[in-house]
Amino acid sequence: QVHLVESGVDSVQAGGSLRLSCLLSQYDYRPGCMAWFRQGPGKQREWISSIYTDGAARHAYSVAGRFTITQDNADYTLYLQMNSLKPEDTAEYYCAASVYGTCIAAGSIDYWGQGTRVTVSS
Repeated sequence: QVHLVESGVDSVQAGGSLRLSCLLSQYDYRPGCMAWFRQGPGKQREWISSIYTDGAARHAYSVAGRFTITQDNADYTLYLQMNSLKPEDTAEYYCAASVYGTCIAAGSIDYWGQGTRVTVSS
């Protein structure tokens, strides 16, 4: 069982920055990868960033160059630094983890956080 809890300031103006955090706890084995997904109003949940145990990171084209995923190797806390935010980044953001999956397809995710709302105003 893995427990994920997201946190972070949830409202900003366009062009601003936010950092989301995700605390990983109650795990028996370190997940093979962790990721951030988001779901905008009226949209399907989409993958935005993943990080793997070797430190490699991947980002969706829509956020590449603006968002950075990192992980604290001491306690495995996951972060998402979001810069140059746009109104279209408004969404519910979810932390996710997978033991053996790719952390890109939602179907590969074993554990989800409860979600945290991010609102970007124009």
